[in-house]
Amino acid sequence: MGYLYWIYNIIRNEFVAIPGRMIALIFFVSLLLIPAFTGNPYILRIFTLAAIFAIFAASWDVLVGYTGQINLGHALFFGVGAYSVALLNLHFELPAYLSIPLGSIAAVLVGLIIGIPALRLRGFYLALVTLAFPIILTGILFFFADFTGGEQGLTGVHRLALSRTTSYYIIVLTMVFSLLLMYKFTDAGSKWLRVGIILHAIREDEITARSSGINTTWYKLLSFACSGFFAGVAGGLYAVFMRTVGPSTLELSLTFQAILWTIFGGSATIYGAVTGVYILYPLIEFLNLYPVVSEFRFILFALILIFTLLFMPEGLSRWIRDKIEIHCTRCKGINIASRRTCRICSAPLHLAKTEGSER
Repeated sequence: MGYLYWIYNIIRNEFVAIPGRMIALIFFVSLLLIPAFTGNPYILRIFTLAAIFAIFAASWDVLVGYTGQINLGHALFFGVGAYSVALLNLHFELPAYLSIPLGSIAAVLVGLIIGIPALRLRGFYLALVTLAFPIILTGILFFFADFTGGEQGLTGVHRLALSRTTSYYIIVLTMVFSLLLMYKFTDAGSKWLRVGIILHAIREDEITARSSGINTTWYKLLSFACSGFFAGVAGGLYAVFMRTVGPSTLELSLTFQAILWTIFGGSATIYGAVTGVYILYPLIEFLNLYPVVSEFRFILFALILIFTLLFMPEGLSRWIRDKIEIHCTRCKGINIASRRTCRICSAPLHLAKTEGSER
């Protein structure tokens, strides 16, 4: 009974009392219940790919949204992870639980190789350099076509699991665990990992951060490595789920999709990238089922993004969070917007409105 009461207090104080966390909890529970309501392979495929792309988009957010390092070649990490898993699986018969971590490590190494020379640059020039690397790797894949499959890619990768439902659960749970790690890595208020606040400082003013004694090069490389690792995880999961890997995993369009998903949901949040993926990706896929609408689905996609940037410039998830949550000015605690006093320190939450009404 003691453990149940402890769990009850955690849920009540850390989830029920904070609307954003409650929405996240309901969302993830709903993902786990999807196979119980439908066994349609197409629907499971869409939501499985959405989980993979959520990891990929969030990994881009770690590097760009939190650290401020513009990366237009993020598909490189995804492609390296996917190709590494496929090659290890096909040529060395390594199972998924070994090939995916090794593929992610390969993506980290590539991230460090790119990061060391690229971090001498900033802004537009850094973006151009990162844009060039996927093109270079694509050329290498075409040159060693006998080993990499060339333009045709690689097929016949072993399944992640015998059942599509089992694959779905493995990928969704991997997504949840990956998102939690990325969230703690970038959390400026974390008490046990003080990386997030330094990444925020580098993004806001790198010169000031360096003058205060922070080794900005080391932390930017760490951000590159973390971003590359989880993008490699996403690429590896994509390889074992789709059972095929090709040059499309390195295309610029894949990076742009991650950028659009993250901007739509809200950058520098992690959960914003997840929001963008789970709204936009299934929407485009389901519209493709209707021939009349499918021809205009990308126009609709563009209009949604334009509307979001005009009326919700910080992203959909931030806009919703500002409507349902309020931060206490005294203790910085998060409260539901309808509360009059802080649930932690009992300070008035709507002080400006109260003073205005008294006058």
